[in-house]
Amino acid sequence: MPAVGYGPDVTIFLVRHAHAGKRSEWEGDDTVRPLSERGEAQTAAITVLLADRKVAKVVSSPYVRCLQTVEPIAAKAGVEVVPDERLAEGADADAALELLLSLDRHHGVACSHGDLIPLLLKRLVAMGMAIDGPLLDQKGSVWTIHTRDGKPTKGRYTPPGA
Repeated sequence: MPAVGYGPDVTIFLVRHAHAGKRSEWEGDDTVRPLSERGEAQTAAITVLLADRKVAKVVSSPYVRCLQTVEPIAAKAGVEVVPDERLAEGADADAALELLLSLDRHHGVACSHGDLIPLLLKRLVAMGMAIDGPLLDQKGSVWTIHTRDGKPTKGRYTPPGA
């Protein structure tokens, strides 16, 4: 029986945007760099992975590659993707963590970048999240984070295309 005052277990999905080609080969504003063909395939795999989940909220870095990664998940769940600067490259990790943990009321999905996700994972582990294996975050990967009453309890990594 759960402890008094604790809510039900909730799942948050932390997604690293799918492959978008090399930054060095992109001309123009990097915030509008789209997914590559490989990234589109990774997005399809992520959508299948989360297809049976009761996703109620999807937030994302406003960068096009992040939005494109989670738009099919949101469409399948019947919700809009909410762009949020707290998940953008260079964002403050504490603000991003607050946003991420707020999703535990929604069975939410958050999409971000390779500079921010490792910081979030380290903070989640410091808060007591148990994991199996290293803190990986390849493009197109998903961390399934279980929470209880707003606190991370365990995390599981799913590599790209799995």
